Amino acid sequence: MPRAQAAVLRRTGAPMTIETVDVGPLALGDVLVRVRAASLCHTDLEAIEGSLAVALPAVLGHEAAGEVVELGPGVTSLKPGNRVVLSWNPHCGTCFYCEHAQPILCTQYLGNAASAFHFDGKPRLSCDAAPVHQLMYLGSFAEYCIVPEVSAVRVPDAMPFDRAALLGCGVMTGVGAATRIASLRWGDAAMVIGCGAVGLSAVQGCMLAGAGTVIAVDPNLVRRGLAQELGATHAVAPDEAVAVAHMLTQDRGADVVIEAAGIPAGFRLSVEAVRPGGQVVWLGKVGVQQEVAFRWGSLMQEKRITRSSYGGARPQHDFPLLARAYLEGRLKLDAMLSARIPLAAINDGFAALTRGETVRSVVIFP
Repeated sequence: MPRAQAAVLRRTGAPMTIETVDVGPLALGDVLVRVRAASLCHTDLEAIEGSLAVALPAVLGHEAAGEVVELGPGVTSLKPGNRVVLSWNPHCGTCFYCEHAQPILCTQYLGNAASAFHFDGKPRLSCDAAPVHQLMYLGSFAEYCIVPEVSAVRVPDAMPFDRAALLGCGVMTGVGAATRIASLRWGDAAMVIGCGAVGLSAVQGCMLAGAGTVIAVDPNLVRRGLAQELGATHAVAPDEAVAVAHMLTQDRGADVVIEAAGIPAGFRLSVEAVRPGGQVVWLGKVGVQQEVAFRWGSLMQEKRITRSSYGGARPQHDFPLLARAYLEGRLKLDAMLSARIPLAAINDGFAALTRGETVRSVVIFP
């Protein structure tokens, strides 16, 4: 089994260090993937800052693409050389939640999350013979990673690795919120609050779902312009959003509002801007112990609120479709890729993300 260069987080609040880790061995159902591109996501940043608890030392990274190198016993759906996008939501397929089409709640997935190792709860990475943890069952800020078969999803060979990486988390979450979670109908008026990677993906998902009006909301003028480049029909600042939604819908409000900012003001705005009987989808998040207050009247009139973590993802089905949509020009990913960086620059990449300077930076492995 190979040794790999990896970015290792040993203490929250401190920079990651580039270290050599041992990868393996492969067990039943395992797939060894050579990582070719790994995106920097806010969830990784939460782990670095300490707001997302993860056992340390750990290799972060959960939005990635690569190629299959070796198969463990029992793997039948893949071959060495296959191009794959990695999914951070492996699931058993047989528990109560999997059988109820809610793999994000899989008992094994949630039960082994705290250990931050492989899906079976055992380590696959080590450094100087000591176990190294993996964020979200992947740990893709490394040259190689071992994942369960269900987490390696084949995509067309024509799909560039750097754009393929974006599909594994942010794009799936945003597009899925519009196409799977929201009850968008042809010609509906949709609003997306927050124009980061997830929100920009949601804007595109609304267009793919047939929305007639898509209002992008963000305080950043550059991000609003990017949202319009990617398909939004209108782009406004937060303090204009409710008035614009009513102006465009005969004073009803938006049929669907997708919140992707992850701030209390965004959650409050979502329920103020949606029409009576409309649907709100919350993708953003705040601290699990943080309280968010609402004006009670904004929650009335049969409004429906759904919290979604992964856009209702069915990775084996959805990732190839998203890749095809990109290759056919219907899903625009190039404009979301802010920078391509080497592994050695990963801490600088996260500093830029903290400052709000990037949508998605991608670590490129040779």
